[in-house]
Amino acid sequence: MQSLPNRFVYNANPSRVVFGTGTIESLPSEVERLDLKRVLVLSTPQQMELAEALSSRLGDKAAGIFSGATMHTPVAVTEEAMKVAAETGADGILAAGGGSTTGLGKALALRTGLPQIVIPTTYAGSEMTPILGETADGVKKTVTSPKVLPNVVIYDVDLTTSLPASLSGTSGINAIAHAVEALYARDKNPIIDLMASESIAALAGALPAISLDPGNTDARRKALYGAWLAGVCLGAVGMSLHHKLCHTLGGTFDLPHAETHTIVLPHALAYNASAIPDVIERLRGVLGFENPALALYDLAGAVGARRALKDIGMPEDGISEACSIALSNPYWNPRPLEREPLERLLQRAWAGSPPVME
Repeated sequence: MQSLPNRFVYNANPSRVVFGTGTIESLPSEVERLDLKRVLVLSTPQQMELAEALSSRLGDKAAGIFSGATMHTPVAVTEEAMKVAAETGADGILAAGGGSTTGLGKALALRTGLPQIVIPTTYAGSEMTPILGETADGVKKTVTSPKVLPNVVIYDVDLTTSLPASLSGTSGINAIAHAVEALYARDKNPIIDLMASESIAALAGALPAISLDPGNTDARRKALYGAWLAGVCLGAVGMSLHHKLCHTLGGTFDLPHAETHTIVLPHALAYNASAIPDVIERLRGVLGFENPALALYDLAGAVGARRALKDIGMPEDGISEACSIALSNPYWNPRPLEREPLERLLQRAWAGSPPVME
């Protein structure tokens, strides 16, 4: 047992979770429980088939489909979806897919107050949070409000088995990032510590197995369980350097969300390592490696993920700009932010070099 702090605060976010295999069958009863009559189904263009299947399952309670969700929740896309919601008389939202679709559902809920049901098909975890990241004019800003917390989340393991192994790996490491930063959050507490540790262990064990066999149902169940816990962590405590950098990089250079998190995580953890010896010790036990930052870097390699920002579209001359943006708005981090070490971190992440605990 880890040492218990003298004082802590734990707030549980009020959302309903339905977890298991075949749980999609509960959708009509969850819609009924919320007393919804006209549900707008959201998806990305790539998941239109899923949106159509869910709309069919809803029957006469389906108001229509908006399949324009995209990365980083651009405000312009939200405005398009708002028009569809108004035209169809929607009284509820069903977001099916990954973080892009969940983000759009939250953006609509923030502006309309409509209740949300989320059906995740990835390991993003944002469905468990009252946090929304929106992009406008190349800048990504974060809003925290109880208005954007989904009312119901339906986790169905069956819906994750078609997620390609490569996407499963990066989506899962994205979830691990939520749990890792929760361990050294300023407002951390023993309950979240337990959830974060359980999440990291479940995902780190499941993701390589999924990479070898994407149809491994047991590994899929463990990964989805880990992602749920990571989402709870993300929604319950504050995040630090890792998430700030990823929001900066994603919003400024339009980089893919999960891959950016996968690349940055080992380096952000290495940057903070000297300031969080207790967390490093906990992660050694969870991951089974002396150097947790290097273990996460190796995990990305084991699942076939790209490990260099240059390989996902970031220009090298963007390093200085990203550093300036990250430093422009002060925020809490266990280790003070300094320009030169931060630039070294980004240089290593850009090149795909292993993390260095300075």
